[in-house]
Amino acid sequence: MSDQLPVIDLSGRGLPRLAALIGAACREIGFFYVVGHGVPQALIDQTFAQARWFFALDPAEKARVAIERVGNNRGYAALKSEALDPTRPADLKEAFNVGLELAADHPDLQAGVPFRGLNGWPADPAFRATLLAYFDQTQALGAWLHRAFACDLGLPPDHFEALIDRPMSTLRLLHYPPQPVEAEPGQIGAGEHTDYGNITLLMTDDVGGLQVQRRDGVWIEAPVVPGAYVVNIGDCLMRWTNDVYVSTPHRVVNASGRERFSIAYFLDPNPDALVAALPGTVALGAQPYHPPVTAADYLAGRLDATYAHRRGGAAE
Repeated sequence: MSDQLPVIDLSGRGLPRLAALIGAACREIGFFYVVGHGVPQALIDQTFAQARWFFALDPAEKARVAIERVGNNRGYAALKSEALDPTRPADLKEAFNVGLELAADHPDLQAGVPFRGLNGWPADPAFRATLLAYFDQTQALGAWLHRAFACDLGLPPDHFEALIDRPMSTLRLLHYPPQPVEAEPGQIGAGEHTDYGNITLLMTDDVGGLQVQRRDGVWIEAPVVPGAYVVNIGDCLMRWTNDVYVSTPHRVVNASGRERFSIAYFLDPNPDALVAALPGTVALGAQPYHPPVTAADYLAGRLDATYAHRRGGAAE
């Protein structure tokens, strides 16, 4: 097995050829880089600048938009408030989450649709404007990748379009302080885990630390490729494809001695999307590996296992 994740250039190639390259990566390791993706570098740089500004705020300011107050998986998650690997000590990272921006009178809010809520914003309007612009760009890129998935799976390219156009997606700014000498045994930046949704689009700074587990169990480094997104398949899309695509364990170990910043866009389907084995993914006469479930119910179950505040307990 290779120690290198594939790098796929999205520019200058037609959908069928790109779908074949992307589909192969989704089946083999579930991780790949994309370049030529069309997201402006200036916007990426601005979003990193806003992340550094936010995480440098006074703790009391960040607490004003804490995820426990804002709700619906939005807002600030403090250092050690998550344990992506529940068998290990809490993660050495802090985060800020943004979901789909809705007006206060939006019908989904009035109807109590799961994972619909208002974002919690700090006072600076430039922060909000930058993150919303970035959210839109990465959602568009993720939607295009779903056209490639559909093509690879023998479905019409627009198969997913109406299932991800009102997504439960989360844009997440992440800050990993340098690994402290007093860290508990086994405590790292982000514990071993798989992502919950359809795909993740990850942009990192120049500090490495992402590690991916090959299918033979060997951990490999995912080095920084400047300007490239790291794309990985999440558990929801693996389930949707009846395990044709693989959601791969990964972790973050920040052994650099420096701060590490990254920006993750987690593309989850619409709340009411039915996640059931796609046509052509179940062998003749066989049963799907997973029962149907709505995307909202699936995401709720996964988040409950990660966040102490959703279980009514305190973070360790």
